[in-house]
Amino acid sequence: MITYLEAIRQALQEEMRRDPNVFLLGEDIGDFGGAFKVTEGLIAEFGADRVIDTPISEAGFTGMAVGAGMMGMRPVVEFQFSDFMSCAFDQITNFAAKTHYRFGVPVPVVFRAPTGGGFNGGPFHSGCLESHFVSTAGLKIVAPATVYDAKGLLKAAIRDNNPVLYLEHKYLYRRVKAELNGEDYVVPIGQAAVRTEGDRLTILTYGAMLHVCVDALKQISNTEGAVELIDLRTLVPLDKETILTSVKKTGKVLIVHEASRTGGFAGELSAIIADEAFEYLDGPVRRVTAPDIPVPFSPPLEDFYLPNADDVAQAVRELLAY
Repeated sequence: MITYLEAIRQALQEEMRRDPNVFLLGEDIGDFGGAFKVTEGLIAEFGADRVIDTPISEAGFTGMAVGAGMMGMRPVVEFQFSDFMSCAFDQITNFAAKTHYRFGVPVPVVFRAPTGGGFNGGPFHSGCLESHFVSTAGLKIVAPATVYDAKGLLKAAIRDNNPVLYLEHKYLYRRVKAELNGEDYVVPIGQAAVRTEGDRLTILTYGAMLHVCVDALKQISNTEGAVELIDLRTLVPLDKETILTSVKKTGKVLIVHEASRTGGFAGELSAIIADEAFEYLDGPVRRVTAPDIPVPFSPPLEDFYLPNADDVAQAVRELLAY
């Protein structure tokens, strides 16, 4: 059994062994092994030229990574917390995302963004910032929820010639475990996964909220065969075919994400469904999200802030009864 965190480390190690152009950069990722120890031990194998400790300057090392990608390297940037991507917003959105469109030059850079709450990190270390980036043409965005996908999506991201934002959820690092057989595999970017099949309600989710939804369904009796649980896995490009096929079958939709509600990705999903599957709906598209406030530091307040299984179960009951 390996953890979600170890799956990420394996993906980095295997891709660095496979391709000498892959290198890592970020704050404290070398001897210290990263803020969460994801890169622990990699400097001993690959050296300081390929596991690069950077100054505390997200704008600086992100710009360096974009330039290296333009020159044919395959950098993997680690942000200590996804919140700190705001310091490199210009480099990600105006340079990494737009360079291929402007110059025809590939930018194969991966931005690893430890995201989400659940560990009492407070408002500066617990953000879910996907909605800041989903509208930026030129970026791909993935959000693995399982050990298998954590490894396979990262390997796919490193091999992709486009900049990829890789949202790894901190709460899952050491809590989710699974057996991997050591095969070299990738999970294709842009394909959702149907985790459970059903014909009365579709749940759309991603990242740590997949596990919250699974726990919620365990609370509700007589839902076997009723709820279709879809793990989006990739936000951009979005697997609309899987989503719309499910919605047309079930007629009801619940969208669950940890990010705050206003401007969240659930709004875009709702608009797509309303635009392309309205005639099939038999109820309102509902959302379970965090409220529009900063993530609290206090453990009881953070527990109240984060969407939980009770919240999801209640929304499922209401929609099934609608």
